[in-house]
Formats: sequence, structure tokens, C-alpha cells
Amino acid sequence: MLDANSFREIVSGRRRGAGAALARSVLRLAEVPYTAAVNWRNRRFDQAHPPVERVGVPVVSVGNLTLGGTGKTPMVKWIARWFTERGVRVAIVSRGYGATAGGKNDEALELEQSLPEVPHVQNPDRVAGALAAIDQFDCQLILLDDGFQHRRLARDLDIALLDASAPFGFEHVFPRGMLREPIAGLERANVVCLTRADQLAAPDRDMIRRRVAKLAPMAAWCEAAHAPSELRNARGQTRPIAAIAGRRVAAFCGIGNPTAFRRTLDELGGEIAFWREFPDHHAYSASDRAELAAAIGGTSSELVLTTHKDLVKLPVDTLGDHPLWALAIKMQLLAGGPALEQALRTLTFPG
Repeated sequence: MLDANSFREIVSGRRRGAGAALARSVLRLAEVPYTAAVNWRNRRFDQAHPPVERVGVPVVSVGNLTLGGTGKTPMVKWIARWFTERGVRVAIVSRGYGATAGGKNDEALELEQSLPEVPHVQNPDRVAGALAAIDQFDCQLILLDDGFQHRRLARDLDIALLDASAPFGFEHVFPRGMLREPIAGLERANVVCLTRADQLAAPDRDMIRRRVAKLAPMAAWCEAAHAPSELRNARGQTRPIAAIAGRRVAAFCGIGNPTAFRRTLDELGGEIAFWREFPDHHAYSASDRAELAAAIGGTSSELVLTTHKDLVKLPVDTLGDHPLWALAIKMQLLAGGPALEQALRTLTFPG
């Protein structure tokens, strides 16, 4: 089974050779029926079969076109704070992918730590989840996490995120590329935000913006960076990110876009002495922790780093003899902030 980076190297075309070319051909064959199924489903929703369901309060969806991490959680945090600061009672609703029976998944745990005042309901039936949130928490707004392809719950604002590293999923639908649906689906978006935009030069950002304008001419445009803010451990202690510069770093993660995490560490001046990737939403076992501690122990690393999403599944502040820290990320709007805020202001609330 391919890991996330190997899959990305193949579908992007960066991996060369006969084996990679054969893999792309096989994946292209599998792409055809998958795309047909997605298009058929979208046509049914376009024709209201099945019907789209409203829940009595405004719904804001944050989602994306591609597989892997596009920075949905930082955007969800930013929007939830924007509304709560204005006195709006918000609840987050998500599918709960990767959650254990009766438990919460990594994203919910991360959001719970960052937004303790905002309830989070996880339910594969997101209409039922939204109704439960309204009933239990008397919320005035539902923030739908990872909802762009979930079309049964009506939304009043659809925000689609494009990751700067592969905004259009290498031009192919899964499994040949990283698109969850054809690019034309972007026309449903009310706001399109290019995340990690700071990793692209201005002409490249503008080229993406112009293409989006053709696909979704009525959508507002914004650009955001995911800025590292601090180091945080399981006990809630913090350190400045300057602690990374010039230090030998052991790092690991189980996220949708591990390349972005590694790139951030490089930009912060860390010398990567050990690197390990796990599958997205990986549930860390005692043996995983023991193996990591043993491997890191032989590297003379000065810092052990992971992501906040991973730390919430590792309720420990050390791995072996090494303190464990997570790199906390916050979203910064680089362009289009007023347009995004204006889109949020157009929503009206009951009561």
C-alpha cells in the first residue's frame, strides 16, 4: 500500500520510470468509474433527488476539492472565533472520520482544546448531527467541517479551500489524482480560499485566482497562510517557535499533508535528524510510542516535534527521554479578508 508521499509523487508525475508510468495508467482506468459515480451523485442533488434539507439556522460549510490536508481546521477555528466574538452561538458538526466507537477523532479533540466554548457534534448523518446540535446547545449557526461534498445538508455559505501545493489535485480525480470531484464542482462555492498561499510567488497565486474566477465567477476570493504560532505540550505548556532554529529535530506526523509540516520545520530552521510519517488519522498505540522513542534515541535530537492533530492522540509529554512538543498553527489572512468577512456578515440568525 502506498503511503501519502509515494501516492503524491506518482499522481503528480514527479516519480519517473516504467513502474510509475504503469501505476498512473492503472489509476487512470480506475478514475473513470469513480468520476462517473461522483458526477451522477452531483446531478441528483442538482435536481433535488434526494432533497436538500434545511435545519432552521444558517449553515456555513468549510471544505475542499482535494484529498489530504488543505488547512480546514485552522479555517474552522478562525470562523468559529469570528462568530463567537460577535455573540453568535456556534456549533461545529463533522462526520467524525477515524473516530473510535463512542470517541472523538483527532480533529474534534484538537478543536475541543482550541475552542472549549464551542460544542462539536460528530455524526456520519450530518443532518441529524446539526439537528442534535441545535436541540442540545441552542446554537444559532452550524459550522460544517469538511462539508463541500456533503450536499444533503443545505448550507447558506459554501467555503472551498485550495491548497497551494496542489490546488487542482494534479488535474485528475481520485485515484489518478487527488481531486474528490471534477474541478467544475467549484462553481458551487461562495468563497474560495487559497491556503498556504505564502508558499507561492505572487504570479502563481494570481494564475490560480484567474482560473478560479472562470470556474466560480460569483465566488469571493481570499488567500491565507498557516503560520506557526508556538510549541505546545500535552500539559498545555508553551515555548516560542524560535526554539526550533538551529536545533536537531526528530519529527513525525499522521496528517493528510505531511510535506507541508516538514516544509514548515525547514523554514523555521530545524535540522531534521529523524522523520517518520504515519497514515492520516493514525491512532498511536503503545508499540508506536515505544518504537518512536527507540528510533529517536539514536539520533542525538534536541527536540521531538509533531502536529497538534497528532498530539491530542498522544497524551504524553515525553517519548523516552525526550520532551514531546506540537507545533501549533494559526490562520492568517493575506488577501481578501474583507470579502470573507462580508460573506459571513450576510448571514442572519434566529432570535
